[in-house]
Amino acid sequence: MDKVVSSAAAAVADVPDGASLAVGGFGLSGVPNVLVRALYERGVSGLSVVSNNCGAINTGLAVLLAAGRIARVTGSYIGANKEFARQYLAGELEVELIPQGTLAERLRAGGAGVPAFYTPAGVGTQVAEGGLPWRYDGEGGVALASPPKEVREFDGAEYVLEHGIRTDFALVRAARGDRHGNLVFNKSARNFNPLAAMAGRITIAEVEELVEPGAIDPDAVHLPGIFVQRVVALTPEQAVDKKIEQRTVSH
Repeated sequence: MDKVVSSAAAAVADVPDGASLAVGGFGLSGVPNVLVRALYERGVSGLSVVSNNCGAINTGLAVLLAAGRIARVTGSYIGANKEFARQYLAGELEVELIPQGTLAERLRAGGAGVPAFYTPAGVGTQVAEGGLPWRYDGEGGVALASPPKEVREFDGAEYVLEHGIRTDFALVRAARGDRHGNLVFNKSARNFNPLAAMAGRITIAEVEELVEPGAIDPDAVHLPGIFVQRVVALTPEQAVDKKIEQRTVSH
């Protein structure tokens, strides 16, 4: 039951080239930077990543992206990540963009053992009808487009069929975790982390504070340890190293 691993490097030592990863975080909040850095230092490449976005300001997944280690991204936001946009439009990266709520539910469904579900999000658009560019040819043309999805009517309304997501590994970050893998997230840093953790067949959590079993009130657990296979305790320096995407000051 003790799931604590000695280091981030040891925790990701068996992640192979071409693996699929569900990665928590939203912008710079709740991103498992230490685990991502460990993957980068291992030189793993050809990764298929499922995450809301693909890092920002040279942190998180942006480190792997800039090094050309990511082959495919399933997400919902490119934002201000210019390298993400450049690789996508240049045909270097395959990208499946889907509605943010659909992404969240696909991850949750995969983790809950639900193979597919119907949602109204995307009905009447290319999300359902197909034709969204997954890969460009580098010359402005589309080399690979999304296929059409099944649409079905329920109670007079149309819904599109979406499939649950399961990945080989998941990387997440939590504020607190115990040796059994029970996790607690801090406010908005919870974001996609529990959902990504559920979707991974092997889930690795970096925790800012490691506590003994029983120290977390069962009612306070955000993600049960059944979904977590490995826990990495961050150093105090790693725990407080948090980037700020946009700093604003008010008087």
